[in-house]
Amino acid sequence: MNRILIVEDEVPIAQLIKMSLGRAGYRCEMVHDGMAAADKIEENPYDLVLLDIMLPGLDGYELLEYLRPMGTPVIFITAKGTLGDRVRGLQLGADDYIVKPFEVAELVARVESVLRRTGRGGSQLRAWDVTLDLLSHSVTQGGAEISLTPREFDLLEQLMRNRGAALYRDALFERVWGGEMDDGTRTLDLHIQRLRKKLGWQNRIKTVYKVGYLLVSEEEV
Repeated sequence: MNRILIVEDEVPIAQLIKMSLGRAGYRCEMVHDGMAAADKIEENPYDLVLLDIMLPGLDGYELLEYLRPMGTPVIFITAKGTLGDRVRGLQLGADDYIVKPFEVAELVARVESVLRRTGRGGSQLRAWDVTLDLLSHSVTQGGAEISLTPREFDLLEQLMRNRGAALYRDALFERVWGGEMDDGTRTLDLHIQRLRKKLGWQNRIKTVYKVGYLLVSEEEV
C-alpha cells in the first residue's frame, strides 16, 4: 500500500484529500505546516508528497528543494493557478500540478498516474473480497477468478480507483470506450448491470441521479 504525505494548511481540504485517497486504497498522513512536514519527511519514507505552496513555516517551494535529493515524487495542490505558477512549479521539479478547486476523481487519477510513472504504483486494487490485478489483467473474488470482458475490466478499474467518488457518465464512457458518449448511455448502463450481477454488487455500485455511478466505501454499506 502506497504511503502518501499530505501537506496542506487548510484542514478541511487536507481531510477531504486524506478521505478520498484512503478510499482509493492509499495510506495517508497529513500535516498543516512546512516545519512539521520537514520533520515527517526526515523520519519516514513516502511514496508521494502532496504539497500546498502557501504554507506557514517553510513554503512548498522550499520543501520541494528539500525533497528533490530523496527522489520522492511531488504533486503541488495549490490555489496559485496562473500559467507562470504552474511553469515554475514544474520547472523546479514537481511531478504534477493541480489547481484548487479540484475534482476528487481527477486527484485520484493524477496520484495514480504519478505513482505509475515513477515506478511506485501498485499492481492490484482491492474492494471487499475482490482483487483486480493490473499486470495479469485478472479479477478474483474470494480467491475464485471472475470472467470479465475487457470493457467490464476497465470499467471496474475506474470504479475501484475512484471508490467513494461519483463518476460522471460521460467521463466513464470516455475513459473506458475512448470517445464521446452520444448514444453510449445504454451501453454503459448494460455494462454496469453485468458487473453488478457478476460480482453480486447490486448495492455496492450505486446509481447517482443525474451524475453517473459510484462504488461505495466499505463503511457506507
